[in-house]
Amino acid sequence: MVTRKGNTSSMVLEHAVLNVKPGMEDDFVAALAEAKVLIARSPGFLGLEVSQCIEEPSTFLLLVEWESLEDHVEGFRQGPDFDAWKAALHHFYDSFPVVQHFSVVEVA
Repeated sequence: MVTRKGNTSSMVLEHAVLNVKPGMEDDFVAALAEAKVLIARSPGFLGLEVSQCIEEPSTFLLLVEWESLEDHVEGFRQGPDFDAWKAALHHFYDSFPVVQHFSVVEVA
């Protein structure tokens, strides 16, 4: 689970709904388990959480904590591991996900 502990005021939360091709859910989860090392070693990476939708099992929610927006969009996406991340995971998507970034305003 994403931690949300300590000083979260400058942390950025990446959010993406991943629509995986039906029937490929288990393969996607297995590929993600191997690919997560690629994102985890990126500077500014703080943690990730992927959840599978109960009502629509082909839908997954990706949440990634970053120290800053730049760590994701410039560091990881333009870094040496992004092409391997894409090769490992992007062929599972039914359509490319919309990725949004959020800043935490309240924690309970």
